[in-house]
Amino acid sequence: MRYRIDSSASRITVRAFAGGVLGGMGHNPTFLARDLAGEVEFDPGPPSASSVRLAVKSSSLGLLDSISDKDRREIERVTNQEVLESEAYPEVLFVAERVALTGSPGGPLQATLDGELTLHGVSRPCQVPLRIYPSGDMVRAQGETTLRQSEYRIDLVAVAGGMLKVKDEVKLAFDIVARPVAERQPAAGPTGDRRDGAGGVGASTGSTGNEAAS
Repeated sequence: MRYRIDSSASRITVRAFAGGVLGGMGHNPTFLARDLAGEVEFDPGPPSASSVRLAVKSSSLGLLDSISDKDRREIERVTNQEVLESEAYPEVLFVAERVALTGSPGGPLQATLDGELTLHGVSRPCQVPLRIYPSGDMVRAQGETTLRQSEYRIDLVAVAGGMLKVKDEVKLAFDIVARPVAERQPAAGPTGDRRDGAGGVGASTGSTGNEAAS
């Protein structure tokens, strides 16, 4: 079954960690992805029939922490312009076509997504563990993973002459809600006949419209 990610109900956060000599005094900023979209093919029966495509607009990362407006603007500017270089690399994309599922029907499923993450112009294999909660009207997936910025050719931010800098590893947390995509039905003709994709009448022929087409 095909699902579309509900961006208003979904949440992806990215947490960075302060390091260096002054790391203990540093701020560990957490960012929220405000612009995300994607689709999920989910079938708890044969996992091979499941897949995920998730895209995040890199410039949409906004700081969640309670700090001054001046500091917020500066941190977001550095993140978008100097770290992610959002103008040159506007999208972060994760695609997984290999899904391993375990768990019993009716309860949470444990899943491992084997896919590829494209970030900062670099594509690398990425494995994401998730807990999946399927229901009749949606699928919800939650989990965490980590990545190293250096693997995606991202320069680590440093201030105070290098005494305070962001560590290489960042943590990503996911809470994704996807809802079923309604299947499109063939358009009805003037007499109620269903029309095929080419615009022809696919239900009946003849002057009376009561005889089935052979």
